[in-house]
Amino acid sequence: MLAVTAVYRCRYCTWVHTKEALRSGLTGEDVTTLLSGSMNGCPTDEALGILYAQHWADADANPTPDSFKMLVDSYGREKAQAVNLALRMIRIGNLTGNSWDYLLHRVSFGRLGI
Repeated sequence: MLAVTAVYRCRYCTWVHTKEALRSGLTGEDVTTLLSGSMNGCPTDEALGILYAQHWADADANPTPDSFKMLVDSYGREKAQAVNLALRMIRIGNLTGNSWDYLLHRVSFGRLGI
C-alpha cells in the first residue's frame, strides 16, 4: 500500500496506510523508506511484490505482461491475482483522495487541498 501511495502521493492514503503500517509493526524508518520509493531493508520475499506494485502504479495500472509473469512465477497465480485486486482497490482510494483534494483546492480558491 505504501509503495503505491508513494507513486500517487495522496495525503489521505499516506495517512491511513502509515497508521496501519505502524500498527502492524513497521517502524517509522520503514514507512519513510517505502514512501520515498526505496527498497532498503525490504525482506527479500516481499521485494518483488513491492517492485511490481510500484511498476503497476507508474504504468497507470497497465503493467507489462513480463512483470505479471514474474509475479505469478514467484507467488503463484492466485496470490498474484490477489495483488492485482488489492492494487486496483488502492488506486481507487488514491484517485478519490487526490480528486477530493483538487476539488477542495478549487472551491477554496487555493486555501485548502493539494
